[in-house]
Amino acid sequence: MAVSTYWADKYVENKKSARDAISLIKPGKRVFIGSSCGEPQHLVRVLSEYSDNFTDIEIVRLLTLETTPLTLIANKTKSQSLNIRSFYLGSAKTQGLARNMRFITPINLSAIPRLFKSRLLPIHVALIQVSPPDDFGWMSLGVSVDITHAAASSADFVIAQVNPRMPRALGRSFIHVNDVDVFVEKEEELLTIGELPDLESANKIAGHISRLVSDGSTLQMSLGVTPGAVLLAFSDKNDLGIHTQYLTDSVMHLFSKGVITNRKKGFNEGKIVASSAIGSRNLYDFMHDNPAIEFHPSDYVNDSGIIAKHSRMVSLNVAMTMDLTGQVAADALPYNHFSGVTGMVDFMRGASQADGGKSILMITSTTSNGKKSRIVPLLTDTAIVVPRGDVHYVVSEYGAVNLFGKSIQERAMALISIAHPDFREQLFHNAKRLGLLGAERTLKESIHGVYPAKLEETFEIDGESVTVRPAKPVDVRRIQEHFYGLNKNDIASRFFHEKTRFVSDEIGDVSQVDYVKDLTMVAIVGEFGFGRVVAVGEYLLDPGKNMAEVAFSVSGDYQGKRLGKILLRKLSETAMENGIGGLYAYTSPGNQGMIKLFNSLPYRIRTNFEEDMVVLSCRFDEPR
Repeated sequence: MAVSTYWADKYVENKKSARDAISLIKPGKRVFIGSSCGEPQHLVRVLSEYSDNFTDIEIVRLLTLETTPLTLIANKTKSQSLNIRSFYLGSAKTQGLARNMRFITPINLSAIPRLFKSRLLPIHVALIQVSPPDDFGWMSLGVSVDITHAAASSADFVIAQVNPRMPRALGRSFIHVNDVDVFVEKEEELLTIGELPDLESANKIAGHISRLVSDGSTLQMSLGVTPGAVLLAFSDKNDLGIHTQYLTDSVMHLFSKGVITNRKKGFNEGKIVASSAIGSRNLYDFMHDNPAIEFHPSDYVNDSGIIAKHSRMVSLNVAMTMDLTGQVAADALPYNHFSGVTGMVDFMRGASQADGGKSILMITSTTSNGKKSRIVPLLTDTAIVVPRGDVHYVVSEYGAVNLFGKSIQERAMALISIAHPDFREQLFHNAKRLGLLGAERTLKESIHGVYPAKLEETFEIDGESVTVRPAKPVDVRRIQEHFYGLNKNDIASRFFHEKTRFVSDEIGDVSQVDYVKDLTMVAIVGEFGFGRVVAVGEYLLDPGKNMAEVAFSVSGDYQGKRLGKILLRKLSETAMENGIGGLYAYTSPGNQGMIKLFNSLPYRIRTNFEEDMVVLSCRFDEPR
């Protein structure tokens, strides 16, 4: 009759030195190394030192820039002792990664656990790092549950580095002493990343995204400078939730401020859910035995069906390069080298399917030295991480666009409008050369204009949210539809004659502005990127007079709701700020609405007549 061994006795009996433990690995075995900041550094160092004794060992891990250079050994030995298999879905442009590109296995993070558990890729040995066992023999995988949980539970042989500095993460992060074969006790600091630099471009992107994210949203954030800035920009939000691949210091800070409550997630309410943590020692202390945090494996956290269950799910990921059709490349950089950026597509698809969800990509418009545009005509020489059909919201320092449901031409114009102004003209001409834009598209002055996001303002009118903002090049069709929807009298008041056609060339003059000498403001209702234009107000500078002519139109069902007054206030304030001396408007004597509107300005109003028209004017240096 078999006698069961008490777990504590097994633990004592199977303690070994790292060298003795590593020496148990047989030739030809596949060895998994615990991922991200949970990498068992001590075991990996000894594995490296012992490499001359191995034959045909395959190392399986997420992509890493390596604290111990196993790829260097693999290159030296021409793969006779070590071969590397790195899971990574991005491109490998940086010198160190490109040199080892042959080791990369492209795969979505959500699919890796199934690869292990199905034994399609059997793991023979798993090297993991855990917290010391509790009173019941359970050890936590701590900061690295993601794919480590599946590797450890399906491996033939498990070697665990027991580190008292590993936090005890709650959730499905545990492995029992009875499921581990060898224990190596070694206390050492976990891998951490330092504070990320404060970049102006990241802060501008954060400002745009803050307008897209409502209270009560559930967030996923990739790693890097920009997502960190975005989280800081959310400091004035309420009841945010977290369901994300990586727990970071930024999440910890927002939780401590009460911004993150997880009360309105709609799924796993009350809990921050993640699969790994990458950050500082303070972050690891914060997550230790914290009942507000649950860690789960990647086949749960990254499951698009699970992600889609969350209310107002928002995915925030970083694109390194995009082309004008919407294809996306993502590179591993120093700030994300413990991650592998392999969960991007999982979260983008899940967020897009969620009720009220948004998939948002963040991109800085240029490389760090400002010499190259990160928005390019066409991606041809790098790995495509996100296909164009999965791209919805895109945000740069110069604005936000929604590519969902948009044609290639609409996408190209949208992305050119948020590219760096220095590169827009070149992108425009390349887009025409590639056939992404029709021959009728012309280069307007607006192609160099910087979208003034500060002019955006949202109003609650009769229970409906109305956004008043500067027009963008992507608004052409919606402004056309607005004019076609006006009645005959409103068209005559706006254009001073009967008009039945509003061709795109003419409307382009309204929507493609430089935001200084020529500004159009629109009032929009409905979803970002798909809203209906219900009012248009514009000014156009006469340089000889330093006065700007204004004109307005408001859809019939929105007249009498203060939209004209709001637009005129915005136009006058912006004109004055841009150094323009005043405003003037032409209208018919019977257009009492326009006359009353102009007279609402806080300046001395002059009224003159030219033939059968009334000319209203005011100067900003003549207050009433």
